[in-house]
Amino acid sequence: MENGHSSALTAKHAGIEAKIAAEIRRPAPDLTLVARLKKQKLRLKEALSRL
Repeated sequence: MENGHSSALTAKHAGIEAKIAAEIRRPAPDLTLVARLKKQKLRLKEALSRL
């Protein structure tokens, strides 16, 4: 069970990383959105480290 949860968190982490990269590449990135995504990514990373 834990491995499945870890895989799901890793997939979410990668998805957020892709969203951040896409937003930064835009001509006028939404820095508020980028900051929010980075916080979500950090929470996921912390959750992964607790497993």
